[in-house]
Amino acid sequence: MTTWDQRPAILAGLIGQGIQASRTPAMHEREGAEQGLRLIYRLIDLDPLRLGPQALPELLTAAERMGFQGLNITFPCKQAVLPLLHEISPEARALGAVNTVVLRDGRRIGHNTDCSGFAEGFARGLPDVPRARVVQLGAGGAGAAVAHALLEQGVQRLSISDTDPGRAAALAESLAARFGAGRAEACDDLQGEVAAADGLVNCTPVGMAKLPGTPLPVEWLHPGLWVAEIVYFPLETALLRAARALGCRTLDGGGMAVFQAVGAFRLFTGREPDADRMLRHFAAMSEEAA
Repeated sequence: MTTWDQRPAILAGLIGQGIQASRTPAMHEREGAEQGLRLIYRLIDLDPLRLGPQALPELLTAAERMGFQGLNITFPCKQAVLPLLHEISPEARALGAVNTVVLRDGRRIGHNTDCSGFAEGFARGLPDVPRARVVQLGAGGAGAAVAHALLEQGVQRLSISDTDPGRAAALAESLAARFGAGRAEACDDLQGEVAAADGLVNCTPVGMAKLPGTPLPVEWLHPGLWVAEIVYFPLETALLRAARALGCRTLDGGGMAVFQAVGAFRLFTGREPDADRMLRHFAAMSEEAA
């Protein structure tokens, strides 16, 4: 019988800010155990370390020296990590953001599993919603991935709002270059756009346990909207709660959290994860936390 110490070992981790509540370590370690791997997944939280994205070069070097096979990258580092990599996958390059770095043979290879992760969760959770006009809040690293996924999923016109108007304009311009003129634009009248929209997607950190609240006045919501989140802790954000009270169809951030982890697990281990098993594990963790 194979003992724990004889199992193939893989060391991975997550770099980000305020990530103590992340369920990513448990998802990876559990799926690794199911596949006979000794997968150890560590959090590298910038907050208790009192570090910012400027520490990324040092952290990547330390991870390489300690034998990490891969790292997930989250807010606020998904774009800052780009110039520190030796190779970037075509999708991650198109998105301008990396959420997964494979460390192999002295090279750092960047990937993005956020786009496919959101797309899979959206296709499963809101398969038949209208997609003529959608408003997206947030144009950062995760926002870029979600925007691409939405347009690939058939959204005809995406209006992007961000606290930094220049960032929203830059993302809209890159999307228009890839998907065609008129498919994406920076939002200059958020209330008016929401009033006319079929759907609303929150890609900002507002709503997280550490940043409670809503990313826009809930009075702007209307029953004709569907509302999607990428925040998954808590699973029901204040925005989703307000939307459900109006009768809106909603999608929480759990699907994206699981399916981006599915893609990262595949890259870290070279093995095919059981996505349905990972979904069940995530759901069980969510019930325990409720």
